Order: sequence, then structure tokens, then C-alpha cells
Amino acid sequence: MISVDYVQVMARYNAWQNNGLIDLLQGVDAEALTKDRGAFFGSILGTLNHILWGDRIWMARFDDWTKPTLGIAESPTLCPTFDAWSADRVRADGRIKVWADKLSPARLRGDLTWMSGATGREMAKPIAICVTHFFNHQTHHRGQVHAMLTSAGLKPQMTDLALAPADALV
Repeated sequence: MISVDYVQVMARYNAWQNNGLIDLLQGVDAEALTKDRGAFFGSILGTLNHILWGDRIWMARFDDWTKPTLGIAESPTLCPTFDAWSADRVRADGRIKVWADKLSPARLRGDLTWMSGATGREMAKPIAICVTHFFNHQTHHRGQVHAMLTSAGLKPQMTDLALAPADALV
């Protein structure tokens, strides 16, 4: 279904997009970042925190990361400040790229079984579907962040994977 090459490209795309957000949000005041904008996770920072929280949850399943102690409802509070979030985001993106670079085709076959906090029950799905969801989750919520930023008068970088600079995906 998916290949190691796909995972590696998506890990780099994810980092490129997050670095663009970090660059854009440098110097934006905390009030603007934490203002409730009516999104599912409230604010810009709350949604960015939720993405990072989700990455940690999935990477705990894929690569033995430490699982966050917060539940989904508390995920918007994962990092209390932009600086804390951006430092954790850069570290997580680096670790995701290392994981992707070490990934073997065999690791993308078979099922993944986990206890889902969202459903309250044990789940089992093909790992390739779970990895695809992992990247879709990031992209989906970054789209919400993009809309909030645009509404706040900021201009995020383009998000089109097909138009990404070549050096962003290597």
C-alpha cells in the first residue's frame, strides 16, 4: 500500500511545514497564539499542541516513544508556550525523520494493535493504514492552523506537497 520512500517523503514534508510555521510565528504574541478561534482545539497553539501530541501517541506505537500522559481533551495544553512547543516540535520532527530513514518494508506489513483512548477499546488495523493516518492527521490539523493564521492576517507558506522545494524533501 505505501512504501518506505513515501514515509520518508512525508516525514520531510512534515518537518518542512512545521519549520515554516515556526519561522512565521516567531515574535507573534502569546495572546494571538492562544486566542480561542473556534477551531476544534481552540487556538493556534492548542491545535499545534494537538498535532504534536498525536505525533507522540502514534510514534509511541510505531517506535517506542514515551506516550503522553495527557488525554486527547488535554492535548491543546501539551506545551504551555510557543517556545516550548517549537523546541519540542523540532526534536520530534528530527526523531520522525530518523525513524523513517531506518524503516524497512517489512515494518509496513501486518497489523498494529493498540488501546485507543479515543474509542476506549483495543483496535487493530494494518500498520500501513496507521502510518498513512499519522501523516494525514498532521496535514489535516495544519490545514486548520493555516485557516486560523490567514484569518489572523498572517501569511503561511504554501502547503502543496507537489510544489515543495526539492531541498525540503531530501
